[in-house]
Parts: sequence; structure tokens; C-alpha cells
Amino acid sequence: MYAKRLQKGNEIRIIAPSRSTGVIRENVFCSALEYLQSKGYFITFSNHNKEVEYADSASVQSRVKDLHNAFLDRNVKAILTSIGGFNVNQVLEYIDYSIIKDNPKLICGYSDITALLNAIHAKTGLVTYHGPHFCTFGYLHNRDYTNEYFEKCVMGYNEYEIVPSIEAGNYTVIQEGHCEGRIIGGNLCTLNLLQGTEFMPDLNDVILFLEDDNIMGEYFTREFERNLQSLLQVKQSRISGIVFGRFAQDCKLTVETVKQIVKSKKQLKDIPIIYNADFGHVFPFFTFPIGGIARIIAGGNKAKITIKQH
Repeated sequence: MYAKRLQKGNEIRIIAPSRSTGVIRENVFCSALEYLQSKGYFITFSNHNKEVEYADSASVQSRVKDLHNAFLDRNVKAILTSIGGFNVNQVLEYIDYSIIKDNPKLICGYSDITALLNAIHAKTGLVTYHGPHFCTFGYLHNRDYTNEYFEKCVMGYNEYEIVPSIEAGNYTVIQEGHCEGRIIGGNLCTLNLLQGTEFMPDLNDVILFLEDDNIMGEYFTREFERNLQSLLQVKQSRISGIVFGRFAQDCKLTVETVKQIVKSKKQLKDIPIIYNADFGHVFPFFTFPIGGIARIIAGGNKAKITIKQH
């Protein structure tokens, strides 16, 4: 199920289902608001978006109420999360998913919001969008690239190829091959929080788009490896391909390390795998549809990612 496309002049509601909008620095907040308004959008904020009760977040009840109201408000055409955090999974069991299913809308975010995006897709079939938060548009680092691929994904229907950013350069082929499949993924450690729950999407015939951020310091590569192993052990999963995002330098996740990790996983034998694609906790990044369809081609030194249905 796909929501109606976003158009210039539409209202975009900003909600804070993880950390509060209030934690965003004022200069970043103002820059994001001015940028989105300059692109022709009408920006509104949920009633409790700056509330803080615990761990930089509003109460569960307030966060759920704001989410429900955003989907129920007929004037709202798209929903952006304000920022990530650590606790969006608190709200999952309190959401009335029939409201979302009966009022499908574009919803976009990343990082901790991975749990919400994948849960909504699993419970309703609605395609959600792994892409910029509201605050993302407040950072100047090549945000036009980020906005270009956000708009390509949520405004049109035509398939398109991802062109690597200047920052990423060419994407890296880890294993050769080609495949087409449904996209599932986002932040790896957050996606794993859904395992064993009703909120975990089906992993049959999917292309995993995976990224992670460094909250483990020098142990990042070990944590990344075991989180990937855990995801691959989900019952009745059949992975068609993987696209790994771009990782911050302090992750120290080199191409050789990725190749070693992939080689150690029997579930990844003979499937196409691409590394260093433009998404993750880096700027800029492209938006991809969770539940949408992608095609990847990995051969020699050429890696190609096409978003077919979004």
C-alpha cells in the first residue's frame, strides 16, 4: 500500500516519537524550517513535539496521541520525525494501526525511527520511508542531494537510479550478482529490537538496506558483526541481496572488514552485496521505501541501485 504523493504546498507535520524536538539546537531548527518552507511546504508541529518527560522524550501517551492525530488530520499529507533517539519502540504496542491503515500517509525518518517505520509496514502493509528527519534539513552539508532523493522517492512514481554523492564516490561491490526484491531495513541494531515481536517484517525475498552508528566505540565492528548475525538467524528469512550504507570514519569499518564479515555468513553466500551507499548517520543520504521494490546490480567495479516502486 502506497500513500498519495507529496506535492508542493502540502502540509508536512513534524512529530517527535523518539526524542523531543526541544533537543535540536536552535540554529539547526531554524535552518531546517526555513529550508523546507523555501521548498514550498507548509510545516506544522504536533502538540507535544517539545515535551520532555524522561530520556529527552515526551510521555508515551503524548507521543502516541501526536502520531494518531497526524494520520487523522486530513490537511496533513506527510509526516516527518523531528529527530532520532533510543526509545521509539516504547510506543509500538500503544499505536492503533487501524488509524494508519485507514488513513495512509507518507512517514519518513531514520535511526531509532527504523523501529517505527518497519513496525508500521509489518502491521499495515503501508510503505514507509527511511530518509531525513526534520532536523536533517538544518545541516548544510550537501542537503540539496538529500532533498533531491527525498522528493524523488515521495513525490513521483517513476523508477530511478541512485547516483552516488561526491562524498561517497563509487559504491563498492562486495559480492557480485543481481536481484530484485522488497526493501526492508534501516538502522541495524534498532531493527533487531523487533525480532520475536509482531512488529518484525517478513524477511522472505527481501533486499536488506542496513546501516549503523558508532555507540560502541572501539568495539563497533564486533557489535556490528553480531547484530548482522542475529538478523540473519531470523526464522523463515531468505535474503536476496544487501546494500550496506556509508559508515562514519570512527566506525573503522573497512572494505576488507566487511568482506571478512560477509564471508563468514552462510546465509550470504552467492548473493549481491553493495557497500558504502549513501545512507546512514552521514550526510548527505538518499531516501528509500521500506516495503518498496529495488533492483541491485553488482559486477566488477560497478554497483547500481534502482528504486523501482516507491
